Amino acid sequence: MANTASTFSQSNTNASYPFNQLYVVMISSISALGGVLFGFDTAIISGTIPFIKGFFQLDELMLGWAVSSILIGCGLGALMAGKLADALGRRTALFFCAFLFAATGIGVAFANSLIEFIIFRIAGGIAVGAAAMAVPMYIAETVPALFRGRMVSLYQLAIVLGILLAYVVNYTLADLGENSWRWMFASQAIPAALFFVALFLVPETPRWLVQNNKKDKAYTILSKTGGKAYAEAEILTISSSFSREIAGDLKDLFHAKYSKVLIMGVLIAIFQQITGINAILYYAPEIFKNTGVSASIASMQTIAIGVTMLVFTLVAIWLVDKAGRKKLLLTGCAVMALSLLAVAACFFLNFYQYYLVLIFLLVDIAGFSASLGAVTWVILSEIFPNRIRGLALSFATLVLWLADFAASFSFPILNKHLGTSVTLSLFALFCIIYFFYIKTSIPETKGKTLEELETQLIGKSDD
Repeated sequence: MANTASTFSQSNTNASYPFNQLYVVMISSISALGGVLFGFDTAIISGTIPFIKGFFQLDELMLGWAVSSILIGCGLGALMAGKLADALGRRTALFFCAFLFAATGIGVAFANSLIEFIIFRIAGGIAVGAAAMAVPMYIAETVPALFRGRMVSLYQLAIVLGILLAYVVNYTLADLGENSWRWMFASQAIPAALFFVALFLVPETPRWLVQNNKKDKAYTILSKTGGKAYAEAEILTISSSFSREIAGDLKDLFHAKYSKVLIMGVLIAIFQQITGINAILYYAPEIFKNTGVSASIASMQTIAIGVTMLVFTLVAIWLVDKAGRKKLLLTGCAVMALSLLAVAACFFLNFYQYYLVLIFLLVDIAGFSASLGAVTWVILSEIFPNRIRGLALSFATLVLWLADFAASFSFPILNKHLGTSVTLSLFALFCIIYFFYIKTSIPETKGKTLEELETQLIGKSDD
């Protein structure tokens, strides 16, 4: 593919390279499609709740388990993905995710007992959790620093497209009768199969190739990305990083020198979830029904959520390499806290007129999508050093899924016993706490190479 793109300057090296934007966007977009798996499953469950609740005779506790059980698999997938991606390659890990997601979607669709349903949901979670870790890492290790924020943000865009697609599928299939939920779950095999086929068009990451003594292949990919001079410079930089440190193991992950960056990654992952986004997405139709609207209108309102996420994820992609990661996170937390408190007030006062609940929830979704949604994956893909990136991303993603499980499992229980207003106020409180943590503890990462960030956050190794 010819280098037809414009020439850009890398701020970190003051060198000018003829980056092939078309190639960068192509490989990033295809790999980011793994996010469709995450988003599709996040939203598809919301349309099945009325059906599975009756079919499996679920109370609030068991409904919370049926909905959130996939997140146990997501945690297992995050743990497995790091070793799989390090041993066999980032691209191979993505192939595994696509195949497993398609197979488990069909398995859930044919489940006739709650045990079968839970087993296939957990297995599907392994695919989603592995993709959530492998996709941002793949993009961060493949694209130049100049584009990294926008390209990793494509993963969140894919998640949002998956959510919107699932909401549309739910609305379309809802009238097929008591087995509608089976068709909803089975439909996830289609995007998974498309993702599997598209992966044949992308290469392995240059950093993994260098680490595994395949510099010639890495040079070819880097030359396609930014020309021969860029390839030579990157090979030297990457090789230097790995010459200082061999690939880490689990013991290295918890070494004292990595503690600060590991804690930072864990807290970033936790706060993305305990601010309530996935609990709202999973139970959106139920929240809207509590305002007195019909089931069909509640379903239509969830589509509005999907559209809002799509629009404001595009805003994040536009701003992440301009405004920077930190400013977006701060703004998003402030917007989310205020909008969640406004929704809580509506429920506390039993005031549901003028679609205020919908409007304020859409503001919350907009704030999340333009900040925590996209930027979390960008920062997690950036802050960990080369030596432990696979393991650290696996660990942080595991924590993210566990936090998601806690928020999603507890939501119907908290909602029943404390009420919607108190539950949403708790999410708002976490937004406020996160705001102050970002302001005091998270550095700006835009425009810096992964190796520069490693030196800034860890320092050069003497190992």
